[in-house]
Amino acid sequence: MRRTGLRTCAFGLLSVMGVWVAGCGTFVEAARTPAQVIKVTPVDGAKRVPAGEKLRVSVVDGTLKRVRVTLRSRGARHELPGRISRDGSAWLPEERRLRLGSKYAVDVVAEDADGRRAARHTTFTTKPQPRRVIGFFTPEHRQTVGTGMIVSIKFNRPIENRAAVERAVRVSAKPQVRVAPHWFGDSRLDFRPREFWKPGTRVTLDLRLRGVRAAPSVYGVQRKRVHFDVGRDQRSVVDAGRHMMTVQRDGTVVSRVPVTAGSTKNRTYEGHMVVSEKFEVTRMNARTVGFGGEYDIEDVPHAMRLTESGTFLHGNYWAPRRTFGRANVSHGCIGLHDKKGGDPRSAAGAFYRSSLVGDVVTVRNSGERTVAPGNGLGGWNMPWQEWTAGSVLD
Repeated sequence: MRRTGLRTCAFGLLSVMGVWVAGCGTFVEAARTPAQVIKVTPVDGAKRVPAGEKLRVSVVDGTLKRVRVTLRSRGARHELPGRISRDGSAWLPEERRLRLGSKYAVDVVAEDADGRRAARHTTFTTKPQPRRVIGFFTPEHRQTVGTGMIVSIKFNRPIENRAAVERAVRVSAKPQVRVAPHWFGDSRLDFRPREFWKPGTRVTLDLRLRGVRAAPSVYGVQRKRVHFDVGRDQRSVVDAGRHMMTVQRDGTVVSRVPVTAGSTKNRTYEGHMVVSEKFEVTRMNARTVGFGGEYDIEDVPHAMRLTESGTFLHGNYWAPRRTFGRANVSHGCIGLHDKKGGDPRSAAGAFYRSSLVGDVVTVRNSGERTVAPGNGLGGWNMPWQEWTAGSVLD
């Protein structure tokens, strides 16, 4: 049965093998996966974690080299202080209790006795604070973004009084341009101008939610002003039919990169997509996006999220190099040639370094429908008149 509404990467390798064949029938045990080497609690993807649960990072038969834990609480982003033990086997945070209403991201690099490195990225969220509304916003304060950035606010609970909340949120730009809101359901509010931002624009988000009644007995707690700057104008067009991506910067073509896109069974969405997150390495598990156990790769390099449903543009080291520019073999992602561990000199590595959150990637000639406006930062696929109609205010 064809699955709809779901996109993730396609892999020539369908599962992580337990052994590698090494000449004349000799079997050699494969290196352990990052999840087997690096242990993180709470577990990856955990939701509604209580404040009393312990955050801990440890390594099996190796040493921790770098641990970075960030959390988004009340819409702001913080790096959590902590320390690695003297023997390098564990990391513990300075804060003993988790913060309610927060999203945690854990990035770990470890090394074994032979100098082999493993990297792992996990996330989890904690229980919402009782009777409080918090808006988690994108992008971050003082971030430099691409010209396709859409300001997106996700609330930790449904908003019944959307008019009051919308009045309490303002997005402005310098040089001045009209910025309009649009509700996606009752817990997400996005803002964008009619056209892509101009390079050099400074955008300010005013959250004046403190004391605002969002629902019966539920009130906002934030009073915050943040700004971000729009950098150079980089736009990339993926022609899935020709297996080629053309990258333009400030109107000039700077590169053409061979790619592999979604297969005929699982085509890549067409339309405008926006880079919303960047990961030097991340795990991609088919079960999380409705493809069963077809793949589970824990070290996908140079990955950039394009949709919430799982479309990424990422490095691919498992497909033969001749695949790129010649065939579409993925489950919907866009793959660029890379090496295991991520090669900064590869096509994927070079594109990753040159990209910003907020850059636009447009897909054409895949044969799939246009990505939904609410799937990731896909609002550029909605006509302006329809976008402005998504406000609850006159």
